[in-house]
Amino acid sequence: MSDQGGTTRVVEDFEARLAKADAAVATFEKDDRSLRHLARAFVRNNPTIVPAVVLVVSILAFGLVAPRFLTPGVLSTVMQQVTVTGFVALAQTLIILTAGIDLSVGAIMVISALVMGRLSVLMGVPEPLAILVGMAFGGLMGWFNGMLVAKVRLPPFIVTLGSLSVFTALKLWYSGSESIRNIDIEQQAPMLLWFGTDIKLLGATITYGVVALIVLAAVLWYVLNHTAWGRYVHAVGDDPDAALLSGVKVDRVLISVYAVAGVILGFAAWVSIGRVGSVNPVSFDTVNLASITAVVIGGTSLFGGRGSIVGSVLGAFIVQVFTTGLSIARVDDYWQQFAVGLLVIVAVALDQQLRRASK
Repeated sequence: MSDQGGTTRVVEDFEARLAKADAAVATFEKDDRSLRHLARAFVRNNPTIVPAVVLVVSILAFGLVAPRFLTPGVLSTVMQQVTVTGFVALAQTLIILTAGIDLSVGAIMVISALVMGRLSVLMGVPEPLAILVGMAFGGLMGWFNGMLVAKVRLPPFIVTLGSLSVFTALKLWYSGSESIRNIDIEQQAPMLLWFGTDIKLLGATITYGVVALIVLAAVLWYVLNHTAWGRYVHAVGDDPDAALLSGVKVDRVLISVYAVAGVILGFAAWVSIGRVGSVNPVSFDTVNLASITAVVIGGTSLFGGRGSIVGSVLGAFIVQVFTTGLSIARVDDYWQQFAVGLLVIVAVALDQQLRRASK
């Protein structure tokens, strides 16, 4: 065996060189099987576990502090009061899953309710048609936000902050700052109040609105977990660039998410009329932040791609349980707000820990 210079190489030359080579072999890091790591992985793969545990512990804790909290009457009140916030939280969850946020959800819902009320009560439009038109307006306003986010490439926070002001002005102009009274709705359009009808169940009183919330949450859970559209929503929220390279039409998915959320808010408008019995242009001013709070406490990541419909419903119940429980325990309002704010901070901190642990 010879090289280009004619020098003969023998086997010993190769063996000598081999002896000087690095003897290290490839090694693979073993999986961390510690209890802490397993717990993090379990919580990351089952995001509804933490809000479910928090809800159960909260109910038991308030039951010990104030035994009246566990009575059917109080628990019925909690379920009825959480209805509207729960519906809005479902819409908010879809948007936050795409790494967005919608600050105009309350205004969209109120405008939809005004459309339903004014068409059916003041203009004599048949109630089913008025309801469909109101839901269509909700979808149209959601589509408007989605177009600005997907096509104009504006940040969702800025888009919905601006549309919040636009829609607030429109609802005051359209309504003339006048409410539609309960007595007028009962006489002219009783169908609008249907979701406020009481149902007796095991000594408790719930409404059709609570049942509708559970049914819609189940439908959305199935859609997000067992359909292509649901997988696209998670993919766009997790990494839009990777989703685009995978063939996902990111713009179309974003627009559809905002539009579907708008339709859900239109449906929530119908439920809200049954809940409060009237249509007021300045009602539900706090539902924007309440819905975000419920979604975050429910385990949905503000960074998108990970979350749960069931968790958002549980988050809405947790907020209402804390508010009602602290009120029964005679805790001042500002400490109630303090407790809810602390819950949000803890939920976001936990989300950050899980994201760092998954890297």
